[in-house]
Amino acid sequence: MKQFIKSDNLFLSIFHFIMITLGCVLAAVSLETFLVPNLIIDGGITGISIMVSQLTKLPLGLFVFLLNLPFIFLGLKHIGKIFVIKTSYAMICFSLLLSLLHHVPEVTNDMLLCTIFGGILLGAGAGIVIRYGGCLDGTETIAILISKHTSLSVGQIVLICNLLIFSTSGFLFGWDRALYSLLTYFIAFKIIDMVVEGFEQAKSAMIITNHGKEISEDIFNKLGRTVTIMEGKGLISGEKVILYSVITRLEVYALKKIVQEDDRSAFVTISDISEVIGTPIKN
Repeated sequence: MKQFIKSDNLFLSIFHFIMITLGCVLAAVSLETFLVPNLIIDGGITGISIMVSQLTKLPLGLFVFLLNLPFIFLGLKHIGKIFVIKTSYAMICFSLLLSLLHHVPEVTNDMLLCTIFGGILLGAGAGIVIRYGGCLDGTETIAILISKHTSLSVGQIVLICNLLIFSTSGFLFGWDRALYSLLTYFIAFKIIDMVVEGFEQAKSAMIITNHGKEISEDIFNKLGRTVTIMEGKGLISGEKVILYSVITRLEVYALKKIVQEDDRSAFVTISDISEVIGTPIKN
């Protein structure tokens, strides 16, 4: 049994590194065939590396690796060994791929196409790396450390750093390039969110109704979701039944339809959930 568990863990680790490699490939293709040839930069350390590379005419992969190196050591001390191992692998792989793809011609010179498809590929690649435990950019590492000692969130720190980087690129390469870079960043950020959280991102639904039995049975039979049933009392409406269930974003429409069919007067709230711990939400 122990040998089986070890083999299973080994297979899972290998799979994680394969997926991290895939993420690095997508991100490198985005930079070298869409963004960098058109002077559209990424945020974070990668963005700084692109600017330094353009000014010095030295390989981009070299600067991506060297400038991220200090953050790897910071991560080892403050974040964890497994994260550092996967991040180190991702950054080395990413740097090598950037060097290998450096002489590949750009796909298109159309700025809008480069911005959109470059952002999609970059976001997908970075998102895959993050989802499987690594990181392509040291900015997140320093943002985590700063957030522990300030009132700023990790997202706010990263955004401030990137705005400074995009402003600098505006002075160096022109403000149109800075604006395209900012648009690419927002596209990539949204794609990262979709890849990391998944299309089946969990949502919580709370339903206040007089037909709790019918609605809860329909939710279970049609969506396969269990429902927690609670008793409540409205200030004006009196006794009510409160139903609570966790669904995915793809099931929101179906849930609304079920509630509308069973009780048009029901009060429904649907909220995002950042994380689900415990028994799988589908039964």
